[in-house]
Amino acid sequence: MRKLDLSTLAGLFLAAAGILGGLLLEGGRFTDIAQLTAAMIVLGGTFGAVMITTPFTLLAAAVKKLPDLLWDTTPPSDAIIAQILAFATRARREGLVALDNDVNAIPDPFLRKALSLAVDGTDLQDLRRIMELELQITEHRGEAEAKVFEAAGGYAPTIGIIGAVLGLIQVMKHLEDIEAVGHGIAVAFVATVYGVAVANIVLLPAANKLKLRLQRSIEVKEMMLEGVMSIAEGLNPKLVRSKLEAYESHHGKGGNLSYERNARPAHKVRSIAQ
Repeated sequence: MRKLDLSTLAGLFLAAAGILGGLLLEGGRFTDIAQLTAAMIVLGGTFGAVMITTPFTLLAAAVKKLPDLLWDTTPPSDAIIAQILAFATRARREGLVALDNDVNAIPDPFLRKALSLAVDGTDLQDLRRIMELELQITEHRGEAEAKVFEAAGGYAPTIGIIGAVLGLIQVMKHLEDIEAVGHGIAVAFVATVYGVAVANIVLLPAANKLKLRLQRSIEVKEMMLEGVMSIAEGLNPKLVRSKLEAYESHHGKGGNLSYERNARPAHKVRSIAQ
């Protein structure tokens, strides 16, 4: 289930409106910053630098993440809790094997795999290790994809300065016409504006948004894993509900996310080595 993220669209609109509105209030015009060559230098140079830095497979994966800036594909936690409780109730009444026919109909691949392992009778410790390893791999991959946009955000302002210098070189060829020199200098600095604007309005915010999407997705998957473990342990559905709601309340609202995110990989390394 995809949900449109209006904050991304509103943020882009507000940022553009604030900058362009300020330009107009200062007596400027849209044509003052509408420079195709400056856009070519900044965008082309930035994309080229990112291609040099990033393996192509990772770059392609990062580009495929662009729709995630506008669409939130993380399943709502209340729907996940309701689904897990339905499985817990049936497993409590008919046995864990009774869920075998329901596994393939689960849309989320992580929950489907975890429950399938539980139904197959996988040892609980092995089940947790397998799924936590998958979580770790997913997290590392998502962080690498976000860093592609961070890298682009670091290159763009510098490429903008290169564009400004190139413009000034052209200006210096016509020092005999002082009016043309003034106009040329103004045009030359448009590339710097493009570089700084693209970095701080698009690329760096995009990296942060993808990190938040990843963090929330990992938290939901961790809740799924706790639910499946509870089902496999044969807990009463009421206890499963209390556990999941408490887990969601802590991780989704009040948990120390930065600490947990830094601490979890070390925990996994220890558990896998056991």
